Amino acid sequence: MNQDVYVFDIGLRTRFRGITRRQGMVWRGPAGWAEWSPFLDYHGDELRPWLAAAEEAAGLGFPPPVRDRIPVNCTIPALDPEASRALAAESGCATAKIKVAEPGQTLADDLARVEAVRDALGPDGAVRVDANGGWSPDEAIVALRELGRFDIEYAEQPVADVEDLARLRRELVRRGISVPIAADESIRRSGDPERVAELAAADVAVLKVQPLGGVRRCLELADVLGLPVVVSSALETSIGLAAGVALAAALPELPYACGLNTRALLTDDLVTDSLRAVDGAIDVRTVEADATALDRCAASAEDTGRWLRRHAETRA
Repeated sequence: MNQDVYVFDIGLRTRFRGITRRQGMVWRGPAGWAEWSPFLDYHGDELRPWLAAAEEAAGLGFPPPVRDRIPVNCTIPALDPEASRALAAESGCATAKIKVAEPGQTLADDLARVEAVRDALGPDGAVRVDANGGWSPDEAIVALRELGRFDIEYAEQPVADVEDLARLRRELVRRGISVPIAADESIRRSGDPERVAELAAADVAVLKVQPLGGVRRCLELADVLGLPVVVSSALETSIGLAAGVALAAALPELPYACGLNTRALLTDDLVTDSLRAVDGAIDVRTVEADATALDRCAASAEDTGRWLRRHAETRA
């Protein structure tokens, strides 16, 4: 392995997005540290934006910030109500994003989890839900009608298809269900993110730096979409999170708390001073990898070889 490239393997505190471990690569370029950590269900051309984002971080650095602190939400996995309540209460954040539509769980499970988090944050807290496209349009209408009583800030990607998202948004308005819609996968995996704006499929755009090709590409996309933006993470280490923080810091407007407080979902990190929220916000700053942490979190020889091959194939 190139001594300047490090492959990491870090556990998750609870199953999230169907995985229990987070893997990827980091390296240092002339402008700073970069992370390349596309999920294993990304393939082929989908990997190229992730690499472009890492090369931007290593070679160019980030645009100048217009703010020095980023308000963030806590992220609540598909846990039981008591664990969800405790996680929200201990986070120090005034906003919570709650996973719903988890395979093997029911709407009753979602309602109990959201109710517990709403109770923890109180009436002044902001509660948003994320279905990761897990509902059908009919299921989404039923679920959002029920969840609406908890004063939902927005529902993130309630259905998978962009056209279905647009139809759902219109149907919610028609039925008087006042839950705004945020697009995530419809932007980062559709191959045509501008279609979200063309179809008026969302009220909010969720932008993630790695899968969209870098901070500068995200700034361009935010301008094209013309929607309020929430910057979210791709479950990175603090090295990858720094790019998301840089995007949030550079946006002209930042009306919502960002989904960048995900370091707490990992059991370890590659830096000594992790990007974590204090009083509901993360400071805008650079991060440096720690040699001891890189050794501690090193992937197995087999996984290292697999990632190096994946990286070489993507670059080629």
